[in-house]
Amino acid sequence: MKINIGTIDRTIRFVVGFGLIIWALRGGPVWAWIGIVPILTASFRFCPAYLPFGISTCGR
Repeated sequence: MKINIGTIDRTIRFVVGFGLIIWALRGGPVWAWIGIVPILTASFRFCPAYLPFGISTCGR
């Protein structure tokens, strides 16, 4: 896996992911557990959805 997530993208993913999980824990909808996905992609610094489009938000 080649790193394709930069610092700003990673930070946004962590914040949004944790926000969704907190919402789910506080009685939000079940679909809010999808927040696990951005946290995992931020942790590994790899997003498989970026591959087909050749997107990379990390600097050289």
